[in-house]
Amino acid sequence: MSTLLSGLNTEQLNAVTLPHQSALVLAGAGSGKTRVLTTRIAYLIQSRQVSPHSIIAVTFTNKAAKEMLARISTMLPINTQGMWVGTFHGLCNRMLRAHYQDAGLPQTFQILDSADQIAVIKRVLKGIGADDEKFPPRQVQWFINNAKEEGLRGSQVEAYDDFTRKMVEFYLVYEQQCNKDGMVDFAELLLRSYELLTRNEILRRHYSGRFSHILVDEFQDTSQLQYKWLKLFAGAGAAVFVVGDDDQSIYAFRGANTGNMREFEHDFRISKIIKLEQNYRSHGNILDAANTLIRNNSGRLDKNLWTSEGHGEPLRVYNAPTDFDEAAFIVDEVKSLHAGGVELSQIALLYRSNAQSRVLEHALFNASLAYRVYGGMRFFERQEIKHALAYLRMIANPDDDNALLRIINFPVRGIGARSLEQLQDDAKQLGGSLWQAALEKYSSGAVSSQASEDMETVLHSRNKKIDKPKKGVNSFVVLIEAIQQGCDELSLPEIVDHMLEHSGLVDYYRAEREGANRLENLHELINAATSYIQEAEDDSLAGFLAHASLEAGEHQSGNNQDALQLMTVHSAKGLEFHSVFLSGLEEGLFPHENSRNEAGGLEEERRLMYVALTRARRRLYLSFAQNRMLHGQTRYNIPSRFLQEIPDGLLKWLHPLQKKVITQQVPGIMGRESGTTDQVFGMLTQKSRLRMKESTIDIRDTEASRWHVGQNVTHAKFGAGVIVNREGGGADARVQVKFNHAGTKWLSLEYAKLAST
Repeated sequence: MSTLLSGLNTEQLNAVTLPHQSALVLAGAGSGKTRVLTTRIAYLIQSRQVSPHSIIAVTFTNKAAKEMLARISTMLPINTQGMWVGTFHGLCNRMLRAHYQDAGLPQTFQILDSADQIAVIKRVLKGIGADDEKFPPRQVQWFINNAKEEGLRGSQVEAYDDFTRKMVEFYLVYEQQCNKDGMVDFAELLLRSYELLTRNEILRRHYSGRFSHILVDEFQDTSQLQYKWLKLFAGAGAAVFVVGDDDQSIYAFRGANTGNMREFEHDFRISKIIKLEQNYRSHGNILDAANTLIRNNSGRLDKNLWTSEGHGEPLRVYNAPTDFDEAAFIVDEVKSLHAGGVELSQIALLYRSNAQSRVLEHALFNASLAYRVYGGMRFFERQEIKHALAYLRMIANPDDDNALLRIINFPVRGIGARSLEQLQDDAKQLGGSLWQAALEKYSSGAVSSQASEDMETVLHSRNKKIDKPKKGVNSFVVLIEAIQQGCDELSLPEIVDHMLEHSGLVDYYRAEREGANRLENLHELINAATSYIQEAEDDSLAGFLAHASLEAGEHQSGNNQDALQLMTVHSAKGLEFHSVFLSGLEEGLFPHENSRNEAGGLEEERRLMYVALTRARRRLYLSFAQNRMLHGQTRYNIPSRFLQEIPDGLLKWLHPLQKKVITQQVPGIMGRESGTTDQVFGMLTQKSRLRMKESTIDIRDTEASRWHVGQNVTHAKFGAGVIVNREGGGADARVQVKFNHAGTKWLSLEYAKLAST
């Protein structure tokens, strides 16, 4: 026993050796919570307080469950195979397998993953003749899963409008299909398990009597239904031991409810919270920054991380002129760290949004630095980007069979396997490409007439959708021809923008529950095209596609190679690194602009920032860019409010003069004088923008000065118009033109190819 408990600090020891009672352990980042959980289980078994089969331990990932069982096996000479240690879904599956008859399931019921569930929903919608464009299958999937996570069956969902009533109808038909075929999705595992325990008192008594100790990891990430499920297991004599950190609750979008910690404290009459505050990961300055930042959140369970490792280095802050300068700075610092003996795998580049990785990846590509995107794919390998590139390849070369096969039925346009087989047979007989076979079969007069009408729509107003046939291969033919002709005379970024809008990709991902990141990636593709022109001095679509292929095929290192780690802050939770770079600390990016429209959104963003800070052990870099390309246009930025919330004494500005300028121009931004955060940052927006405009010196300014408000101009695609507004300089110069037929548009002077009349 002394060996088992050796090395624990006072608070850890108190938690591990707690008597038989329920407890809330508030475990800060890097405080050894996993060790406490596993040692607690081993202690209970070794001290003979409980049998291994009377313990149930819940984790949030299968990896964490396997790690916990492995640690217990090294601590104790016991067989852990029969222990109830696993995720919520894994444990619910185990219970339903044992009681399938009581749960109303066949013995061999099948579990649907996300892709399988989508396939079933598509089949159900097709069976009842539902319009899959008006009701996208992924939106139906989100509705069903969200209802289940709230503990609601289709008959229990309240519908106040026609759209919701249709969704309830789909939910009910989907339920019938799953019951008929003996299938359960992931959300169903938890809901059906909860319903089984709720209505079957004998079974509930059996489990609440069997499990005298219930331990839960990452309790702050539990949903409302998961907490209810846990309470059903906890009988009158059960000791429920939960470990969590409300400051690291960053999954509200998945249903995580931080209020569960407060409810648990009340429901189980917790008299004293055990706080694990000693951090074994980071130096003091990093912890002080994180502590001060998170105190701005209200209603949290208070704790203060500390370390015996000393203060360490200050946090380095870099104010970059552009996002490309920011990436170049990061690359230089990574090289310096690596030359100093830090392995690349111990350096992480964190970002709030997936789309930010594109500029970073490009800089690493050019620098020949090995990197790996953790928990995701490189920019040019992401599903939505590959779809978009396939459309672009069809524009450049319609005879590209691989591109055609990827997008002919994406988004869905009713083209099944039989139609594709027929098209492939026709291509073989013709001795040509699939596109040639499609043209041969479907380019009838009606289709050509439709395409001509679509061209008029595109020419007169690119903001309007192409009015294309809804279904079949002919719809694809019309769409591609219309997009191709609509791209005539457009610059490369405009071609990408035009394709995204009319291909249906934007609408498709906009309807997805978690499609926001994919939309940001699609818009980042416009920036990639703009950057390609600037670097390669080439405006050709073929050149850009070749560039994308080269970047997609290089520098994603294997698992055994020392490589830099790129990831979103969400993916970084639970990880730690010697050095961490946190980029894009700008208002609207981090905190994300969507947080202002969501209840508690800003506080969740601050918790996300807290998680980012506490990933670093020794060195932490914070960077932001004065201007950044977003949606194909330059956006002028102001520093994130989170920088203001970190004490000045903990920061080392790598460009002190830049900080001095900001401080002098906007009193209070760094010195915390008067004014609300929004007012201060609003002032900074105007002054930073003016300062950057006034300091712009570019030979392209001479060319840009030719254009003025009130000037009559023509554009190759939009026709005649008049300039009504102008801003920026050099490469960022743009004008707002009111066109006679195409409406009002902002155009970059560098790429718009305007002519004066």
